[in-house]
Amino acid sequence: MHTLIRQYTYEAGVRNLDREIGSICRKATRRLAEGKSPIHTITTKAVTRYLGPPRFQEEHLETHHTVGVAMGLAWTSNGGDLLPVEVALTPGKGVLTLTGHLGDVMQESAQAALTYLRSQAEAWNINPEKLDKTDIHIHFPQGGIPKDGPSGGIAIATALFSAFLGQPVRRDVAMTGEITLRGRVLAIGGLKEKLLAAHRAGVQTVVLPTRNKKDLQDIPKEVLNGVRLAFVQTMGEVLESALVLPSAEV
Repeated sequence: MHTLIRQYTYEAGVRNLDREIGSICRKATRRLAEGKSPIHTITTKAVTRYLGPPRFQEEHLETHHTVGVAMGLAWTSNGGDLLPVEVALTPGKGVLTLTGHLGDVMQESAQAALTYLRSQAEAWNINPEKLDKTDIHIHFPQGGIPKDGPSGGIAIATALFSAFLGQPVRRDVAMTGEITLRGRVLAIGGLKEKLLAAHRAGVQTVVLPTRNKKDLQDIPKEVLNGVRLAFVQTMGEVLESALVLPSAEV
């Protein structure tokens, strides 16, 4: 059942799960009608034989705290999913490159995150000359899957700050929220699906906009009990929750 849920349905509800179970039952009945030996137990191997290769591959958390990599949360038509954000810095002239099949809104979120970083460089002891002489590449893995929306803003900003500060992002933290040029964190949609995805992946802390507190009434109790929710209003609060800063290293 675990394989069926995680690799063939991947949704907040059970409609597709019911459909896939029905498909297995029909194929098992056909096998019996053809005079073949009956099937008493549906194993993982049998699921693959009846339904074909897995349709969804689960995204996993990093195995250790990593510099320049933050874990966002995304809403998709199939439910919630983890959304890794990678930032690489190379010597150059301050050119920003975005890859990963991004829509216009997500590209604008990346630009807003970078502008916020530039505005806060002095406060975080980031040399402005380094910004001018460094090319920035922001990449979202699984480039064949389209990605859009503003809710990846704080994850992008976190990955950027991590890369320029040289401080890793906590591996067990995921986040979702829109960022403004002043570093405010705005509310997002699809909260239930995103929290389900975080819980499913073993995320320990989810960073959320304070404005989404009102949406928690729709979240299952087992999910709320399984993750720590860090509500934030500013990007500074996001970084305090997500980065492994020198004073917080263990």
